[in-house]
Amino acid sequence: MEAGIVGLPNVGKSTLFNALTQSKQAQSANYPFCTIEPNEGVVPVPDERLARISRYIVPKKLVPTALKLVDIAGIVKGASEGQGLGNKFLSHIREVDAIVQVCRCFDDPDVIHVAGKVDPVSDIETVEIELLLADGQAIDVGLPKAERAAKSGDKEMIARAEVLRKCKAQLAKDEPLRKVEWDKDEKRIITSYGLLSAKPILYVANVDETDLKGEGPLVMAVREFAAKVGAGVVPVCAKLEAEIAELEEADREGMLEASGLTEPALGVLTREAYRTLGLQSYFTAGEKEVRAWTVPVGATAPQAAGVIHTDFEKGFIRAEIYTLADLEQYHSEKEIRAVGKLRVEGKAYIMQDGDICHFLFN
Repeated sequence: MEAGIVGLPNVGKSTLFNALTQSKQAQSANYPFCTIEPNEGVVPVPDERLARISRYIVPKKLVPTALKLVDIAGIVKGASEGQGLGNKFLSHIREVDAIVQVCRCFDDPDVIHVAGKVDPVSDIETVEIELLLADGQAIDVGLPKAERAAKSGDKEMIARAEVLRKCKAQLAKDEPLRKVEWDKDEKRIITSYGLLSAKPILYVANVDETDLKGEGPLVMAVREFAAKVGAGVVPVCAKLEAEIAELEEADREGMLEASGLTEPALGVLTREAYRTLGLQSYFTAGEKEVRAWTVPVGATAPQAAGVIHTDFEKGFIRAEIYTLADLEQYHSEKEIRAVGKLRVEGKAYIMQDGDICHFLFN
């Protein structure tokens, strides 16, 4: 799964990306369009449950799940009409599964704001409008084609035309497609057209070091906006996080403590991005490794097994499952089995976040 980091120029996107990926490359110059091709990085999703499992099942290594991040160049007003490098930027957004929008929530006279003033809600609306306009263009092209093809009676094209008409009606209200409850088949069709406003979104409020908890008026304005659209907000001081990322591991704890943080805010961000994507983790645990695996919320046991290997899904027989609470109470799989807490689940079982599993397959 991929999340694209977007925002207006000079809001801190690349600083945040470099901190997330612990990149030590030179920071971009202070002007728009400094990033043309997207940078990509894979970051682990911190999960304290791995360490808790390993207290009782001691492995050779711990393997967290990971999230792929794409740093996409700054969007400006008119991007959908090709302003700046808009078409290229929008095409990069089409390829990701979720959008992480960085909003500038700090004042700094030395950092130019492309709009001339710091107004994070206005920045959010600028990006949203460009996504809506780009979707409108895609539907204006796709709908007539789908309607012509639907006249032949082709069921797939009839379904496509119907979904695109629903999308057009939603966009006519200036509302993003993500606010509609789409069924599985509708989502598949929307994805095939690369419609941008259907993608889940997370707002990152880039704050300064005086507002690390995100309680200032600029962040509160973002929180209020996000609540209306059902999106999450994570306050992050990208500058501070970049400094922390540059430190050796032994020095990070001291800087976190001095800043009043219990962990890098980036841990919170990656977990929230993971949740925004509609993902959850289950675990496998043994002497070789304790490992987190990624599955969509609502995945069945065979689908979860297929994440490990496609043969596991094809030949799925059953899953043996227990919880971390069971492990912490009984201290071993042997004791969990002995007291009857080891559950045997079949093909219809819906995976729960944090399940610890063994899969049996033919």
